[in-house]
Amino acid sequence: MAKEQKQVRELQEGSYVMMEDSPCKINAYSTAKPGKHGSAKARIEGKGVFDNKKRSLSQPVDAKVWVPIIERKGGQVLSVSDGEMQVMDLDSYETFTMRIPDGISASSDDEIEFLEYEGQRKIVRS
Repeated sequence: MAKEQKQVRELQEGSYVMMEDSPCKINAYSTAKPGKHGSAKARIEGKGVFDNKKRSLSQPVDAKVWVPIIERKGGQVLSVSDGEMQVMDLDSYETFTMRIPDGISASSDDEIEFLEYEGQRKIVRS
């Protein structure tokens, strides 16, 4: 598994956390003061990296949560057809097929940047 455990207090906006078994990017992080009988609580708002669903999480700041280790990689587009592209990973030379997301144009020989986590991939820059 490509993930590690961290305490909630170590998280910050822009980092990643697992919410509902999906890797999410943290959009907002806030803490509430400790109550009479408990520890401070953190509220985390996030958006799924691969599915774009909004999620939230409320945990004590000393609780442990899973943090996904998402790799940022480079690739080269080998061919484009029918809304999909054949991409070669520039590190491992592995080739795979990706769906071309809306708003991104790609043609053969373009270099792209993508995120990868447990077989899921998403283009971040083309």
